[in-house]
This record gives sequence, C-alpha cells and structure tokens, in this order.
Amino acid sequence: MASNGKVAMVTGGGQGIGEAISKRLASDGFAVAIADLNLDNANKVASAIEADGGKAVAVKTDVSDRDSVFAAVKEASEKLGGFDVIVNNAGLGPTTPIDTITQEQFDTVYHVNVGGVLWGIQAAHAKFKELGHGGKIISATSQAGVVGNPNLALYSGTKFAIRGVTQVAARDLAAEGITVNAYAPGIVKTPMMFDIAHKVGQNAGKDDEWGMQTFAKDITLGRLSEPEDVANGVAFLAGPDSNYITGQTLEVDGGMQFH
Repeated sequence: MASNGKVAMVTGGGQGIGEAISKRLASDGFAVAIADLNLDNANKVASAIEADGGKAVAVKTDVSDRDSVFAAVKEASEKLGGFDVIVNNAGLGPTTPIDTITQEQFDTVYHVNVGGVLWGIQAAHAKFKELGHGGKIISATSQAGVVGNPNLALYSGTKFAIRGVTQVAARDLAAEGITVNAYAPGIVKTPMMFDIAHKVGQNAGKDDEWGMQTFAKDITLGRLSEPEDVANGVAFLAGPDSNYITGQTLEVDGGMQFH
C-alpha cells in the first residue's frame, strides 16, 4: 500500500462499517487511527491493516466524552505524524418504540451519536488549525436520518441532527479549507443492523428475517448493503475527488431514499 502522506481517524473503527472504512482508507494510502471503545476490536483491525502492508494504530476512545475524543485526535496525530481526515462513524442504534424510550436511553444515544459527532468536529478543527492546514470532516448519518424509520425514534432523531450539524459546520469552517460532509448508509450487514432486525421482528412476534425485510423491502437494487459499499462512498468523501463538495449527505443505500 503506497502511502498518500495523510492521516485519518475513524471512530467506531473496530467493527462493522467502521472496520470496512478503516481498511479501505488504509488501502487508499492513509495512515489510519482506529478509535473505538473496544480496544481489542480496534487492535484486531489495526493488526490486519499492518499485516496487509498499511499503517495503523488502535486508540481507545469514548466518543460520548469530549475529553476522550480530543485525546484520541492528539494521540492519532502524534503516533501517525499528522491529521487530515476524521470519520465520525461511531453510533448506537437501539430499537425504541415510542412509549418505551427512557431518559437514560435518550441521554446515552444522543451523547454518543450527536455528541460524538460534535466533539469529533471540534477536535479535528482544533488539530487542523494547530497544524496550519485544512482537512475533511465526514460523519455518519443514515437513510433513517433522511426519512424517519419505524421503531427508531431515538436513532432517527440523532441522525437527522447529524445532517443539520454537518450543514452548519460546512458553512462555518469553509473559509479554513475544511469540508464537512455526511454519508447515509442503508441496511448494512453489521452487528448493529442484525440486532435491530431481531428486535423489530421480536416486537411483532415474527423472526429476524421478517424484521430485516421491514427495512430491506424498499431497496431499489434489491440486495442488502455490504460494509464495503459504504466504505467506497466514504473513500470518495475522504479523497481529493470530493474537494468541491461540502455540506452534503451522500446516500449510500442502494436506492432506498431519493432526493
């Protein structure tokens, strides 16, 4: 893997979509910091990248904690020799029928999903300023952040918020050579999505496959997404071909939502 001289950090990089993004960015020549609450998972992904000839480090991070995110960016920058791209990918997706939502659930999901993006934007911006150059900020929304999905009031709400924050940050940071975009995955074969499908099926007295199909039936391309499909879109947003794109949400959902 030839280095492109740039450094990227991916939160929630230890599994699912984050793992696929980390590996794709490494193959594109980025040195990658795998930032995850689960350090074992992060280490596995970093080791796989290194074994493939790439450059990676694992960083333990709790994205709901602002100080932890700033510390992760600092560590990534020091260990990898720079900082150019942050991918705010970490997120929680609990199944929450309206009447079941608790105060504790609300606090947890908003702190991780929205807080994690805000702190990531702040930490990346501070580091870009310190290093004296622009950069790219990329955050995970969802097709459920474009159109409300059944049973996902908390998740959908946070993902709509991320699109709003992305648009504001794009306007606020453009003069500094920083682009800010989001990507909206559809129904991806990840541990989180299988859990959602299981819960939705259970709530309806049906099986996991029924739960998955409640979401999957609207995919124009007729197949569930692989994590790599999403990573391809993020690679475009992280690379030079998207330099004239900011404030946008790239929907990588096989044609679930059209805008």
